[in-house]
Amino acid sequence: MRISLPHDWPRTPEEAIALQDELRPLVSAKNPVPPQFSTAAGIDSAYAENGAVATAAVVLDIATLETVETAVAHGVSEFPYVPGLLAFRELPATVSALEELTVTPDLLVCDAQGLAHPRRFGLACHVGLLTGIPTIGVAKSVWGEFRAPGPLRGDAGDVTIDGAVVGRALRTRDNVKPLFVSVGHLIDLDTACAQVLALTQGFRQPETTRRADHLCREALRAATT
Repeated sequence: MRISLPHDWPRTPEEAIALQDELRPLVSAKNPVPPQFSTAAGIDSAYAENGAVATAAVVLDIATLETVETAVAHGVSEFPYVPGLLAFRELPATVSALEELTVTPDLLVCDAQGLAHPRRFGLACHVGLLTGIPTIGVAKSVWGEFRAPGPLRGDAGDVTIDGAVVGRALRTRDNVKPLFVSVGHLIDLDTACAQVLALTQGFRQPETTRRADHLCREALRAATT
């Protein structure tokens, strides 16, 4: 798949924050019409101490959870680690991995935040705008406050920042810590949560994330040993 890059990558935290503020109004929390999702790609990155990064994209058939295609990209992260600016460390390799795919997935699932972000523009929002594909942020930690969901799979509670609902704490397994789901782009929160549950089978994380995580770690290990 091809991705249009309308801007240069920011080189400083100040430039990155300014770009987030510029792009935030472009995010849509509405579903495509009609909302048809047959395939989903998980995206995840692994880092070495020397700054080397491996990013994996794994495309699954949502109905069967069978792997359709995988891709890996390697790079070196030059952007500093700054809370809230994860996207600018991961985007170059993420774009490269997605461009290696020969199929275009209907949905992207990022191991990161979307709107549940201090500036309402996490990695999932940025990836969604760059690709024009419905994108979800699914994170293991949370910005802001959340109402604890009930103990059963599918139970959910709102995530809020400054009193505004920006995501949901979603229980993906009975009596297991919730994940934090937020809109990235071109999908609403109800649909995002439903798709995360559809991709989750027997584990806390959706299969898209689990397989992308495994693949990027293996790729980084092979490249640095």
